[in-house]
Amino acid sequence: MIHREGFPWIIYPLIFSATAFIFKKKKLALAGLTLSSLNAYFFRNPKRESALNPELIISPADGKVVLCKIEEKKDWYQGALWRIGIFMRLWDVHINRSPVTGKILKMSYFRGEKNPAFKDSTFSKNEKQIYLIEREDGCPFWVVQIAGLITRRIKSFVLPGDDVVAGDPIGIIKFGSRVELFFPLENAEIYIKEGHRVFAGETVLGRIPLKTS
Repeated sequence: MIHREGFPWIIYPLIFSATAFIFKKKKLALAGLTLSSLNAYFFRNPKRESALNPELIISPADGKVVLCKIEEKKDWYQGALWRIGIFMRLWDVHINRSPVTGKILKMSYFRGEKNPAFKDSTFSKNEKQIYLIEREDGCPFWVVQIAGLITRRIKSFVLPGDDVVAGDPIGIIKFGSRVELFFPLENAEIYIKEGHRVFAGETVLGRIPLKTS
């Protein structure tokens, strides 16, 4: 399945290829067809089945875990947070998904640079979109889409106030990027480490028990 965001990137090269073929420009026609095929592969949107357990934390992105550490962000949360960074290569699926079932409380967009996304400094310097998602028990999760070196656009599929189920698509970063996930350290169990390959909507990153009143 191809995501609708990819249609212009697939159709326009096809039109170019067909036009070149009509004028007997075979090399240009082949180039257009090749570009269309590559774009179709990039914008693929495979069906993913997420675990139904509301305590599990599902990966928001395909790629390689390049960061897994504990830190504090006092402007976000009065306590320690897990920070997990996932680097998405060009050939990874770039549809990003909600890590938990909950509500989109807030979305914040920040303009910035387009440095290589595998560097940790990209969080503070690069263009990014931040989603604050609150689970039904009030536990907060922050998903951060970070633009990479050749990223053209960050596109969101949701709005503040929307309800999401774990594994639901929330956005896409076009052409190379990084996604980071933050959540409270307290009571959290982590099932992955740096170097692991993960898949959006499928790989379980960890678990936080639901709070009981």
